[in-house]
Amino acid sequence: MMRRTRSELRHFGPAAGLALVLALGGCENAQEPEPAPTSSATPSEAPRSIFQPEYQAEDAPEEGPAVPEPLAETIGFPDGGSTLDEQAQVAIRTVLGSDQIGQGWPIIVRGHSDAGGSDAVNMRVSQARAEAVRDALIEGGVAENRITIIAFGEQNPVRPNALPDGEPNEAGRAANRRAEIAIDPPVEIPASTEREPTIVETIATPSSGPSPLTSPTPRAERQR
Repeated sequence: MMRRTRSELRHFGPAAGLALVLALGGCENAQEPEPAPTSSATPSEAPRSIFQPEYQAEDAPEEGPAVPEPLAETIGFPDGGSTLDEQAQVAIRTVLGSDQIGQGWPIIVRGHSDAGGSDAVNMRVSQARAEAVRDALIEGGVAENRITIIAFGEQNPVRPNALPDGEPNEAGRAANRRAEIAIDPPVEIPASTEREPTIVETIATPSSGPSPLTSPTPRAERQR
């Protein structure tokens, strides 16, 4: 840009000189770059994870009460006979207060004996022991139709009835004189596994009607 001398500025007068000075200053300011604007916007929020608590179910279904395990209890008759002693009565009361009784599950009472008598006597004694336990359960409030009794006699000993030298094992025989209570969930009968016949089997099965792959022969064709 061409600059004016002072004499020229005086020629234009004070007002023209002031205008010229302002114009020159504006040109110089126009050449200076403006500072970049500072962003005052807040950064956007980070993406939320679906595993954060606010995305999880608040009303999850509550689990029901746990189903108890099957119960097995042994009622001893160490002195023989079929009378429930004090220890046996305590065991019966424990069974009556169990969670398994409250489930309404079936009950099996198995009676056992030692090998001290004949087969018939041992079977009869084991039956009487199972009946004594059953009667105590019924007296405690258990429905009779829930209870099944089985007599085994001397068939299932838990301890040897005799010592290695053949002498009677009194401790073992006392342990074998017992009745066993078992309370288990009822056994569910599986659904029928009978399958539907295949197309080939259906076609091969004789039927009273016409075959599904053929149609009745027209009368005109039969007369040919």
